Amino acid sequence: MWNWFHKLASPPHFYRIASLLEPWLLWPAITLLLVGAYGGLVLAPPDYLQGEGFRIIYVHVPAAFLSMFAYVLMAVASGIGLIWRMKLAFCVAAATAPIGAAFTFLALVTGAIWGQPMWGSWWEWDPRLTSELILLFLFLGYIFLRQALRETRQADRASGILAVVGVINVPIIHYSVEWWTSIHQGPTLVKMETPSIAGDMLWPLLVMIVGYQLLFFAMLMTGVRAQVLDREKNSRWVSALLQTGRYEESAG
Repeated sequence: MWNWFHKLASPPHFYRIASLLEPWLLWPAITLLLVGAYGGLVLAPPDYLQGEGFRIIYVHVPAAFLSMFAYVLMAVASGIGLIWRMKLAFCVAAATAPIGAAFTFLALVTGAIWGQPMWGSWWEWDPRLTSELILLFLFLGYIFLRQALRETRQADRASGILAVVGVINVPIIHYSVEWWTSIHQGPTLVKMETPSIAGDMLWPLLVMIVGYQLLFFAMLMTGVRAQVLDREKNSRWVSALLQTGRYEESAG
């Protein structure tokens, strides 16, 4: 088990695995997103209160979920890198940050588009919205901190500490609608009882969530590969890769 873990943590070995996984994640993701979008935008009936405006949940909910998932992944990878000084863990964290920031921005924008007709305002300083905005600032702070520090180890350590400390914001986002008075809709999927959404509206949402998750991992594979190449650009295996256009494990 540990031998497999250490082998997976090897940058050239992970680069090869990521190259193989990327298309197997991307094409199912595209298929599921098309199916989910058709189910949500065409097949699902209008909501009895929100009308056609509810359909934005098929973009907003997966994006909001992935924004939190991405930050937790970034924090865990940073923690692993800080504790075990694993270069690949820092590569995963660095690759996750811009993807997470993009999904967080998408969640905020789609939330504003939904909020304007439903609340009569593009933005409210609601606990859920405010904590989600803080999440975007944490992602951007991580990215800018890495770019500001030229020395790789120093950038890894400083940004890693920021990521680990900032993870406290994730449970605040999740439970904000329960801890404080909020105009944001409460949980509909993650509930002890049956989800409070009709089945013909629910299945496209679940399909979209899975599709977004696969798309996230496909994008992550691309990002980690780029991070690995940048860090290992002076190694023999990267030189061989650039010369031959393919990775030979024996070169590592």
